[in-house]
Amino acid sequence: MMPPLGALRVFEAAARLASFSRAADELHVTHAAVSHQIRQLEEWFGRPLFLREKRGVRVVPEAERLAEILSVSFERVSAEAEALKQRTKSEITVACIPSIATRWLIPALGDFLAANADITVKVVYASAAQRLREIGCDVLITLGADTSDGVACERLFSRVNRPIASPRYLERKGSIATPDQIAAADLLHDETTRHWQHWLTKAGLSLPKSLGGPVFQDFNLLATAAIAGHGVALCPVEVCRREIENGDLIVLSDIAVLEQESYFLISKISRQKAVSAFCAWFKEVVNPVAG
Repeated sequence: MMPPLGALRVFEAAARLASFSRAADELHVTHAAVSHQIRQLEEWFGRPLFLREKRGVRVVPEAERLAEILSVSFERVSAEAEALKQRTKSEITVACIPSIATRWLIPALGDFLAANADITVKVVYASAAQRLREIGCDVLITLGADTSDGVACERLFSRVNRPIASPRYLERKGSIATPDQIAAADLLHDETTRHWQHWLTKAGLSLPKSLGGPVFQDFNLLATAAIAGHGVALCPVEVCRREIENGDLIVLSDIAVLEQESYFLISKISRQKAVSAFCAWFKEVVNPVAG
């Protein structure tokens, strides 16, 4: 006949932690409940299982082998239960910078979920400075590569920035095509004015003492302002590909900045099937020709 399973679980925790109180915390029960289960088990065996000491408890030598067997057994049960859970329904966490999340991930996510009913996706925001292990996610979609060991890093598209504006702004202001005309327009800035300073230098123009125009802390705010017709913004054309294709934004010049930077899809090399499925799907979403 087997001893009570619940009492064995309590015994294993108390023996491993050498404390009834710490066992109670780990198992989310009261100290009294632990003491009760241990007394029940001691009655079943007909002998004490612990030596009570000032700073805790110590399992009696005769019961040490039982404690070891239980620890190994519970670990194996836990691992198999987790594996079964992963086989039946997988949950992945995807961290994504806001510009890609709002334009590419969220609009298409329903298609992935419909085709993968056994996968649950949790989406969280990431900053461009964060990396996969720092966030503790399964997938990271961000600006910049991650060269850490054990990480798969796949390029999605370039960050190349060009001047863009909405048709309503151009209707109001007239033709804006030359570098001089762009420099004289209402300039919109993404976090800093230095990107426009870089662009003006590449266009061969003299830099003014200061650049006017609002500075937006978030790219989504900048893009919204540009679409609303507030001025000319430097935007990554691949991120805004859909707005450009449907005519909400118009590229005003081929002169570009930030050509060397790119957006990446990052995951652990030893990734589970659900992560592989998500990564393959998202690469197809952002680049269907290459996919």
